Amino acid sequence: MINWDQILPEYLIYWHEVGIWKFVRVFWYFIVFELFRYILLDYIVAFFRFLFRRERKQKFEHARRMLRMENPLLSVIVPGKNEGKHLYKLVKSLNEQTYKNIELIIVDDGSDDQTPIIGRNLEKLGMIDLFLRNEQRGGKASAANLALRFAKGSIIVHLDADCSFDRDAIENIVVPFYMDPKIGAVGGNVKVRNYDDGLCQRLQAIEYLKTVSVGRIATSSLGIYKIISGAFGAFKREAIMGVGGWDIGPGLDGDITVKIRKSGYKTVFEPSAVCLTSVPINFRILTKQRLRWDKSIIRFRVRKHRDIFYPHAGFSWLNFFASFENIFYNVILDITWWIYIIDVIINYNSTLHFIIPMNFTLYTAVAFAQMLSIYIFSERRNEELKLWKYAPLMTLYTGTYLRIVRTIAYVQEFVFKKSYDDPWNPVKSSSQAKMHGF
Repeated sequence: MINWDQILPEYLIYWHEVGIWKFVRVFWYFIVFELFRYILLDYIVAFFRFLFRRERKQKFEHARRMLRMENPLLSVIVPGKNEGKHLYKLVKSLNEQTYKNIELIIVDDGSDDQTPIIGRNLEKLGMIDLFLRNEQRGGKASAANLALRFAKGSIIVHLDADCSFDRDAIENIVVPFYMDPKIGAVGGNVKVRNYDDGLCQRLQAIEYLKTVSVGRIATSSLGIYKIISGAFGAFKREAIMGVGGWDIGPGLDGDITVKIRKSGYKTVFEPSAVCLTSVPINFRILTKQRLRWDKSIIRFRVRKHRDIFYPHAGFSWLNFFASFENIFYNVILDITWWIYIIDVIINYNSTLHFIIPMNFTLYTAVAFAQMLSIYIFSERRNEELKLWKYAPLMTLYTGTYLRIVRTIAYVQEFVFKKSYDDPWNPVKSSSQAKMHGF
């Protein structure tokens, strides 16, 4: 007979002996919130996608044939500052696309590097269709709207200059428009290109796979997809023109998505439209990026678009749940997590040496379950297998580090509205945004 007391670690024996109810009492946050949202929901969605995979594939291929028959002009717009070093690679990546009826418009937002020289040279050589320049920096929204004024295509594809794309990415991101005329915007599947360069990048690669590649499949399937990535997103022309284009960010990706949803269009995620991007190379740069991203949740979801939660003529339950899910799982649960930590420290201080390793065990198990769901959905399974060994570190990365960064961002934005001081936008643009409540 096996003597488990000699095999199992002491903390596992402790939790076995105290019973299920104390276990639930101590780990209620994990059981009630984390387990359902990040594990059960993913597998439920995977199950139903598997059941209806043939039907969706047939519908997708029929829409692809309609796209090719119509062959509409696509306007690919690329706003940015100091992106000259990326432009040739971007042009090369777009030239290799399976879809060819594209006009490429690049907007230089007041760069102080060689971008104007490189951009005008590419235009002169006929490698891009139009190069525009803001002599004074106006911010990314301003640059995108400038491109929108000159775009001729029936579909607008917004890209970041430092991205590269699978050969069928542009075609695949446009196909969903032919599956449902109510679709106004489609988000691409953004993955990390430089994940081999260091630990920080590897952890971000796993995070992107969890929150973008898998998480957005889930929210899109439920009809509550709420952010079209600025790195790779496509918009029906009348949809984006109808909402007046982009407002001043940071957070303009989520903002434009909410505006389009509020105007009556659907927004969906297309996992087969794959874009590769480079992520911050160290935690200092990453922290600055995430502080900016997290402030935007308060600025746009909680303040600017709070009307989504009010009953009115244009009220939509799907829009309500899309914003509620975003605020609940990012803001409310962040606050709840701190309440949970205080609860454990006050009430179970003497057993922390059993709680901490058990907590790590639970979250490590969840991390590997998430990696399996990533494997199920991914088109790059062999490449992404090398990330599995870093899964246990996600407990510290997403469970502690990112939560602390989010908390700091929320306090800064709730109390001080610090997003208006972010150097990501020029002062004049932020001042106007603050004045008009953007």
